[in-house]
Amino acid sequence: MPHATPMRLATTIRPYDWGSVTAMPELFGTEPTGEPQAELWMGAHPGAPSTVGGVPLNELIARDPAATLGERCAERFGPVLPYLLKVLAIERPLSLQVHPTTAQAAAGFAEENARGIPLDDYARTYKDASHKPEMVCALTPFHGLCGFRSPEAAAGLLDRLGVPGLHPWIDTLRTGQAGQALREVFAAMLDEAARPLRAEAEAALLTSQDPGLAVYADIARAYPGDPGVIAALLLHHVTLRPGEALYLGAGVPHAYLGGIGVEIMANSDNVLRCGLTSKHVDVPELMRVVDFTPSDPHRVEPAPDGSGGYDYRPPAPEFALTRYELAEGAHPLPAGVPGIVLCTEGETQIGDLTLRPGQSAFVPASAPSVRISGKGVAYLAQPGAFTK
Repeated sequence: MPHATPMRLATTIRPYDWGSVTAMPELFGTEPTGEPQAELWMGAHPGAPSTVGGVPLNELIARDPAATLGERCAERFGPVLPYLLKVLAIERPLSLQVHPTTAQAAAGFAEENARGIPLDDYARTYKDASHKPEMVCALTPFHGLCGFRSPEAAAGLLDRLGVPGLHPWIDTLRTGQAGQALREVFAAMLDEAARPLRAEAEAALLTSQDPGLAVYADIARAYPGDPGVIAALLLHHVTLRPGEALYLGAGVPHAYLGGIGVEIMANSDNVLRCGLTSKHVDVPELMRVVDFTPSDPHRVEPAPDGSGGYDYRPPAPEFALTRYELAEGAHPLPAGVPGIVLCTEGETQIGDLTLRPGQSAFVPASAPSVRISGKGVAYLAQPGAFTK
């Protein structure tokens, strides 16, 4: 393999409508384009692969998986980079969504292929055959919705709206079996027949002075009349301070609402949506995939590695993340595994490359004795299966 040193990546920014026009330019010191800059992608997903000298990273990996990925990684995950790294800049709420398991993704992908639905078709639900566990680490104050509240807590929040028509849903939540009650109410909220009741509840939400309802009123202002507005009340509201992280496994409903964060996930673009979006919505498939078990948000606590790094180790074999607060000295990077280094603040030196905010490099598994240094903040993505 001709490249056994860190390689600078050319990357793609996705202009989704929920993205900020100014956040990434301000963070990275670049000129605004006048359109939203929502997601910066770093990786080898065929939907928007990073490139090295004009060559897509997925093609570079396919030419020599052993050198780029390492034998352990290629044997475990196949000849593909197992993770995808992103920076999110969220101006308005993302879609209310869920991700499938590996088995669900493989079946859905095969079924849509058999039906001849093009991968870039608006009505396509499954973009690949992989699951999509993910973790977001906040760069700025960051918040979102994650996982179902207990039915009792959800009932209490709905009751605070003071809308008599919601009482049947409230009663179901208070008297039914937890998972089944949440399933029944969630499905009813998304049903077209509930449109008049949703409108009444939304009006109450917008006029409420209850501080516990304020974030949901903000969602209503962003997506008036959307069925996801009232359904969002069933989910936990989670806030992250810079450096804090949240993990999302298969089946967990969620929606990011605002802030800037580094996100890492399995190398997939499978998203099933039911609201708060202009993208394709597939409620029947989402209802089949979503896990209605009440659950607390899964926070991932960073563990200091003793040399300026903070390790985030979620329960996903495909990915792990390390945050480096660079000041003095150099830190050796793990050898024998594929890594992506992202600079988010100051300046990062990786091998012979200098990275500035928003710039990134791919470190192939065959690269020997790579060290990271500089002054600022950088993130290292790598496969979680081979980290401590």
